[in-house]
Amino acid sequence: MQILAGVGAGVTPITVSYLVVAGGGGGGGSPAAGYCGGGGGAGGFKTGSLASETGITLTVTVGGGGGGGTSVGTAAGNTGASGSNSVFDTITSDGGGGGGGASASDGVVGVNGGSGGGGASSGTARAGGTGVAGQGNTGGTSSIASPNFGSGGGGGSSAVGSNGTGTTGGNGGAGTSSSISGSSLFYSGGGGGGSYAGGTAGTGGSSVGGNGSANNIGITNGTANRGGGGGGRGPTAGAGGNGGNGGSGVVIVDAGIAAVATTGSPSVSGTIYTFTGSGSITY
Repeated sequence: MQILAGVGAGVTPITVSYLVVAGGGGGGGSPAAGYCGGGGGAGGFKTGSLASETGITLTVTVGGGGGGGTSVGTAAGNTGASGSNSVFDTITSDGGGGGGGASASDGVVGVNGGSGGGGASSGTARAGGTGVAGQGNTGGTSSIASPNFGSGGGGGSSAVGSNGTGTTGGNGGAGTSSSISGSSLFYSGGGGGGSYAGGTAGTGGSSVGGNGSANNIGITNGTANRGGGGGGRGPTAGAGGNGGNGGSGVVIVDAGIAAVATTGSPSVSGTIYTFTGSGSITY
């Protein structure tokens, strides 16, 4: 933010309320007859107020969601991609960590991020990635119980991802509600972990994180413009698949007055400006 030496004619101090949500991480992928991918971590969540002045242009960057991990490669190579950061002036929210990927013989830990991705199932328990304090939480740890290896759920902005059990993938951590848009909505829920045949997949946090899959059924992406983590893949003996994609982020601002200029085509409701793509705003 530009700091002025003094307040000139026509310059007015303002307070801008904001919500900055980063892109969610992608869920881990899994090959046929392999272990199960972990749920993607939610995009970082920040809300508060920013002191500024009229005449200053405030920049906005909206982070995209990470892609789901693939079904072909090593466990590390099948890990979901992390989401991208979202930025409003000096405020940055970190992208969610990808869910741990799985191979036919191994699974790996979840990736660190705004919220951490869940650990993938393996013969050894795999931890979830860590979250950033004030933005999100840690992903869940995978189970090592045979024969249904449940993976960890991705962390959410309000809660850690649940651990996988012998038969169930961990649920994604809960998101956080905000009414800055004019409606009470949840953001930044973690993705559910995958489970193997005969098990039960984890569900996405606060209905914005993607659901994991069991028997290749039910996997979903994180919700767009809510920063949800993608669901982790659980394969069958006949087929594997990619993890769910993370949901993109959003930046919403309200200074109680109309802007004099914007770029990036935000939607406008009264004095509330919602950015689903990068741009700027000047009051």
